[in-house]
Amino acid sequence: MIRPVGSGALMNTPHTAPNASRPDLLDAATLSQLGGIELIAREVVEGFLMGLHRSPHRGFSAEFAELRAYQAGDDLRYIDWRMFGRSDRYYVKQFEEETNLRAHLLVDVSKSMGWSSDPGVLPSKLWYAKHLAASLALILLRQGDSVGMAAFHDIVVDRVRARGGRRQWTELTHHLAALEASEGTSAERAIRDLAVRLKRRGLVILLSDLLVRPEETLTALKFLRHHGHEVLVFHLLDPGERELPPVSEARFFDPETNDELLVSIPDIRIEYRAAVADALEEWRNNLRPHGIDYHVLETDQPLSSALRTYLRKRERLG
Repeated sequence: MIRPVGSGALMNTPHTAPNASRPDLLDAATLSQLGGIELIAREVVEGFLMGLHRSPHRGFSAEFAELRAYQAGDDLRYIDWRMFGRSDRYYVKQFEEETNLRAHLLVDVSKSMGWSSDPGVLPSKLWYAKHLAASLALILLRQGDSVGMAAFHDIVVDRVRARGGRRQWTELTHHLAALEASEGTSAERAIRDLAVRLKRRGLVILLSDLLVRPEETLTALKFLRHHGHEVLVFHLLDPGERELPPVSEARFFDPETNDELLVSIPDIRIEYRAAVADALEEWRNNLRPHGIDYHVLETDQPLSSALRTYLRKRERLG
């Protein structure tokens, strides 16, 4: 993490909302002002699904919202009037969908996840992870899938058994809302702990800043793939971690060890930028050959970018 020194501290300005009626397109800073985790996740998912329904592109459609386009002869009692009000199109609610996927959300709650380069303006990586996890869980459950969750730092600190149904989302959001950042990171322990508990193949989604021991974590992720699980990794990055602030000096700070180092920014700016790019590319090159989907998400990006990535993954799974 980076703490600017002197009066020239970098301040991140929130993006202007591209469409106030589409919460899924809002930046995280704006979303954080809307309310609690359940409200935000619901609004994000509703906006995202509304965008899918309006899209002229084929592929992702109403099946992800327990809805389908109205057809002549459908029972009018099952028309979703709320969606009609949003999209000016008729959609019919679907019921009794079978659970066809078991998904598990792995949420990193180590101390580094609680960091923001611009506190009070840009939410922390953990805030982003929690709200993304809640949004993903809601979409999965609406598909008729079952969802579980495990939170970890050095050890697994919270766990919700994978189930389906509307009550499951309420339980998941309750657990997610209570998570706080603390301690160091040992992702490989959480991954292996989950692997030995899984009785059937499923989808594992890791949400982490990946400030971990790379070799051990890679081995654990490949262990999941070896046992037939699909794996999707969201690498969460604060914008302040990709680019150094426009100041003469900055203090590098490790929140998990409390170590600090004062450096001259002009002397290392180019090398720092290259080092970050190389680290991200190394993760990508090490994961993708093993069939592990890897995506970098900066915490000033709308949550919809991650939801689209998930749907592409889900469609490939059938």
